Amino acid sequence: MKKNVLIVGAGGVAHVVAHKCAMNNDVLGDICIASRTQQKCDEIIESVMRKNHLKDSSKKIYSRQVNALDVPSLVDLIKDTQSEIVINVGQSYINMSVLEACIEAGAVYMDTAIHEEPDKVCENPPWYANYEWKRKERCAEKGITAILGIGFDPGVVNAWCALAQKEYFDTIDTIDILDVNAGSHGKYFATNFDPEINFREFKKVWTWVDRKWVLQDVHSIKVDYDFPVVGSCPVYLTGHDELHSLSKNIDANSIRFWMGFGDHYLNVFSVLSNIGLTSEVPLTISDGVEISPLQVLKALLPDPSSLAPNYTGKTCIGNYISGTKDNEKREIFIYNTCDHAECYQEVESQAISYTAGVPPVAAAILVARGDWDVKHMVNVEELDPKPFIALLDNMGLPTVVVEKPISFVSPIIESLESI
Repeated sequence: MKKNVLIVGAGGVAHVVAHKCAMNNDVLGDICIASRTQQKCDEIIESVMRKNHLKDSSKKIYSRQVNALDVPSLVDLIKDTQSEIVINVGQSYINMSVLEACIEAGAVYMDTAIHEEPDKVCENPPWYANYEWKRKERCAEKGITAILGIGFDPGVVNAWCALAQKEYFDTIDTIDILDVNAGSHGKYFATNFDPEINFREFKKVWTWVDRKWVLQDVHSIKVDYDFPVVGSCPVYLTGHDELHSLSKNIDANSIRFWMGFGDHYLNVFSVLSNIGLTSEVPLTISDGVEISPLQVLKALLPDPSSLAPNYTGKTCIGNYISGTKDNEKREIFIYNTCDHAECYQEVESQAISYTAGVPPVAAAILVARGDWDVKHMVNVEELDPKPFIALLDNMGLPTVVVEKPISFVSPIIESLESI
C-alpha cells in the first residue's frame, strides 16, 4: 500500500489537492507541499488547519522549497520526505522534470495537464507522443505508475468516455466534451487558472473529426447549448489536452472539445491579442530585460486563487455522446455541476480549481489502495473508471447520466489542414 504524498505546486489547484489529501490522510499518510515560494505552501497549510481538515492528527502536513526544474533536487526531496505518490500541479513546463524525478526515485507520478515547452504552443497531435509517451517504456521497465491528465478535463471526462465505451455503447460515433463556467467573479477581466497557460491554449484548434486530425481557427465555430442546471450558454470549438489521448484509446469517429466564453471575455481577449499581449515570444525592453508579453499580462491580471471569496454561480462540464447500443441509436449526456460558493465554504476555493483538484486525490486514494497502482504509464481512459467515479461521487463531484438529452448539434467542421 502506497503512502505519503508530495504535492508539487502551490496555486489554486494545489490548494484543493492539499485540503482533500488532508481529509483523507488516514489513507494517504503524510503530506508535503513544495514550490519555489515556500510561503505559498504555508498559506495553503494555514487554510487546511483553519478548516480543521487534517483527519488524522498523527499525520504531518508541512512545506518545502524546491525548484521543480532541478531533477536531482526533486529526487532528493521525494526520498527525504519518503513520498510514494507525487501529485504534480505546478505549471505544465515542469511536467517532464517531475516525471523524470519520479522515475529515478521510484515514486508514483500524476499530473493534470499535458507537458508544454515555453517556446512551443499548441503542438501538432498527438501531443502526448512528443513528451510523455516517449517515457512509457522506462516507466514499465521500472514499474512506475504514471497517470497522465488526472484533473477534470482532462481526467474525469476521459473516465466518462471509458465508462461510455464499456457500459453504454457498442459503437460510438461522436463525443462532444462541453465545458462552461456560468459563474461570476465580479472582476472586469480574469482567468480562472494560470493566465499564461490559459491563453496559450487559444492559438490554434486541433480537433478529431472523422478519424483524422483537422485544424481550425480559434473561436470560429460556435454552438448554443441548453445545459442542465446552468441553462443556455454559447460554447466554442477549442483544442484541448484530452483529445490527444482519447483519439488513440477510444474507438469513436469524432471527439471534440467545446469551451464556454461570453461576449465580454472574447472582446477583451481579442483586444489583448491584437496588441500582442498574449504572445509567448520574448521581447527585449529598454533596460535589456527579456520578457514575454504574456508574462507581463499574467502579472497584471488577478491571481486566480484570489477570485474564490466572491465567486457565485455554477460550472457544468459534460460529455455528449452519440452512438449505438443493441443496434439502436443512443445518446447520453454525462455531466457534473459544481457551485463556486459551496467550494469556497468547503475548502476556500473556486469551482474551477475544485473540479481540477479533487480528481487527483481520488486517484491517489485508488493508487494507495492498489486499485490503480498499475506499474506503467497510462492516460485516464485506460483505467477502470467505475471506482474512480464512485469515489468522486462521495468527494464533492457527483456524476449524472441523462438518457436522450437535449440534442447537441455541431455545424460541419471544415479543415484548414489535416494530418
